[in-house]
Amino acid sequence: MEITAVNALLCPHCGQGFHAPEQGGSSMTCLAGHSFDIARQGYLNLLTGSGTKFVPDSSEMVAARDSFLDAGHYQRLADALAEKVTAHLRRGSEDATLIVDAGTGTGWYLQEVLAATAKAGQSPAAVGMDISKFALRRAARRNPDAVNIVWDLWRELPLGAKLADVVLVIFAPRNASEFARILKPGGTLLIVTPLPQHLGEIAADAGLLGIQDDKEAALVQSLAEDFELVDSTELLLPLELSPTDVAHVAFMGPAGHHAKAEDLAQRLTHLPQKTPATAAFRISAFSPRRSS
Repeated sequence: MEITAVNALLCPHCGQGFHAPEQGGSSMTCLAGHSFDIARQGYLNLLTGSGTKFVPDSSEMVAARDSFLDAGHYQRLADALAEKVTAHLRRGSEDATLIVDAGTGTGWYLQEVLAATAKAGQSPAAVGMDISKFALRRAARRNPDAVNIVWDLWRELPLGAKLADVVLVIFAPRNASEFARILKPGGTLLIVTPLPQHLGEIAADAGLLGIQDDKEAALVQSLAEDFELVDSTELLLPLELSPTDVAHVAFMGPAGHHAKAEDLAQRLTHLPQKTPATAAFRISAFSPRRSS
C-alpha cells in the first residue's frame, strides 16, 4: 500500500490516523490501537457497527462487469477519464497527489487511469472504496499499491480533509458534502452518468432500468450546495455486442440484483451473433465551492 494513501486514512472509531502496515501483514492499526483486518486478497475492511443497509454487488454481478470491461467495450470512456485526470494533475502542485475512486468496483477504471498517469510521468497515490467485498477482491489484484477499502459511501468517509486531488464517481453514489470535505482547494470531482439513450437498443432484452431525461440537471442540483459544474462532456461509443455481452450488461448493473440466469437466457435466444448498440455517457467535472 502506497504510504500517501495510508496517511490519508482515518479510523472510523476515533478519527485518528493509521500506522503503516507491515509487509504482508493481516491487519492495520490506528494510532489509538483500533485494529482492522486486511483480507488475504489485499483489501481493508473498515466498516464498523451494523454495516450498511445497501445490498452489495454479488460475485456473479462482479464477474459479469469484469468480463465486459476487460473486453474493451468502454475503453474510450476510461481513456477520456484518464485524459481529464492527467490534465488536472499537470496543473497542480508538485506535492504528493491522491486519487479517490468512490465506488471503485473491480478497480478497472482506476487501473486504466493510474496506467495513463504513470505514462505521463505522474505518480498519484490512490484509494478505492466499494461496499462489495467480491468487487474489492478483484480491485486489490488490479491495483495492489492502492488502498482498497470496504466502505459505505453514504457514511462519513474514513479520509482526512482536503487531501484528494481528484475524486472519481463512476456510476456510484454521490455523497456531495463528504467529497467536498476530502478534496483539496482546486481539486476536481469527476462524475460519469449514463445519458437517456444509453444502450437503448438492448435495454428491453437486458432488463435495464430507465434513465431520467433531466438527469444532468438533477445531478447539478443535487451537488449545488457544495460544488459548481465546470465542464460537461458527452461520449457516444458504437458497440457490437454478442449475446454473452448483453448478458453481462444485464448482470453488471443495478438490474443484476434482480436478474435470473434462466430468465435472461430465455430472453436472449433471439439475438443475432452481433447486436449494434450505443453506449452514451456524460462526464461532468465539478469544482468545490470555496465555502466548502
